[in-house]
Amino acid sequence: MSEKILVTGGCGYIGSHVVRQLAEAGYQVVVYDNLSTGFRDALLHGEELIEADLSDRAALEEAFRRHGFTTVLHFAASIVAPESVSLPLKYYGNNTRNTLGLLETCVTFGVSRFIFSSTAAVYGLPEGGVASEGSPLTPINPYGTSKLMSEWMLRDTAAAHGMSYVALRYFNVAGADPQARTGQRTPEATHLIKVACQAALGQRGQAAIYGTDYPTPDGTGIRDYIHIEDLAAAHLAALDYLNKGGQSTAMNVGYGRGSSVREVLAMVQQVSGVDFTVVESERRPGDPACLIANAEKIGQLTGWQPRFASLKTIVEDAWRWESKLASGAVKP
Repeated sequence: MSEKILVTGGCGYIGSHVVRQLAEAGYQVVVYDNLSTGFRDALLHGEELIEADLSDRAALEEAFRRHGFTTVLHFAASIVAPESVSLPLKYYGNNTRNTLGLLETCVTFGVSRFIFSSTAAVYGLPEGGVASEGSPLTPINPYGTSKLMSEWMLRDTAAAHGMSYVALRYFNVAGADPQARTGQRTPEATHLIKVACQAALGQRGQAAIYGTDYPTPDGTGIRDYIHIEDLAAAHLAALDYLNKGGQSTAMNVGYGRGSSVREVLAMVQQVSGVDFTVVESERRPGDPACLIANAEKIGQLTGWQPRFASLKTIVEDAWRWESKLASGAVKP
C-alpha cells in the first residue's frame, strides 16, 4: 500500500499495538510522538518516528508536507482521570488544544480520514452502568471533558471540510501482545490488572480495592475490560469502514460485560500462583459502581469481532508481559 498513515502517540501503550497491526496489514506508517510517555523501541517494524510535540506546528506541518498524509490516527493525549482534576489545564492543553492544532493541519493538507482515540469517560456515570453511543454525554472530570470537546471539534470539522471520521470510545483497556513484544510500560500505572501483576511479582506491597459497598454482587466496582489486541483490531476495522465510504460516527469498543475488582484480583492470583496482599479502602470520588459498554454498533457497522474476550486471557497476557518487564528483558 503506497498511502502513508500518520499515527500520533504511536509509541504509547495503545498506539504501539495499533501501529504494529497496521504494519502487519501492509500499511505504511509514520509515527509522531514526543516520547513523554511512549517508548521508541515499542515500534517493531522500522516505522519512521518523528520525535516532536503536537504543539510544534512547524514540525507537524513539515511532516504533512513531506509525506502527504490523507489518513490520521490520533492517540497522543494525557489520560489519567484523577490527575486531570488537579491539573485541568494540562488536559485541556495537551488533549483539546493540541487536537485543535492537529485538525487545523489536517484541513490545510486535505486529510480525508481521521480516527480518534476517545474514551468511555465522555459518559460520566451512565444510568444503570451501561453506556451506548446514545447515552447522555456528561463527563465528570476534565479528562473526559477534554476528550468530548475534541470529539465535538472533530464532528464539526468533518462536516465543514468533507473529512470522514470515527471516534472510538474505549472502555477498560488491559492485557498485552500475546507474544509479549509490547505492553503497558507507563511508570506508576494505575490500571488494576497491571497493579495486581506487580503485586504478585513483589514490585508492590499490595493491591487495593477501592470501595466494597457498591450495589454489585460482591460489593466491588464492575468494569468492561477489553484486550489491547482486540482494541487495536477495532482501529483497523474502523479504517476499513471509512475506506469503504462509511459515515462519520462514534463507536464504543468493549465486550458488553464486566468483571468486578474482586474477580480481577482473584484471576491474577490464579494465573500468577501468588496469593498477594489485598487491602480494602474507601471508595474513590467519582467511581461508578458499574461501567459496561453496549458495543453492538461497531460490530454491526464494521464487522469487528473480539478474539481475546476472556478475563483469563487478558490476565495471562498481562502476566507474561509484566514478568518479562520484571526480568529486565525490556525497559520498564
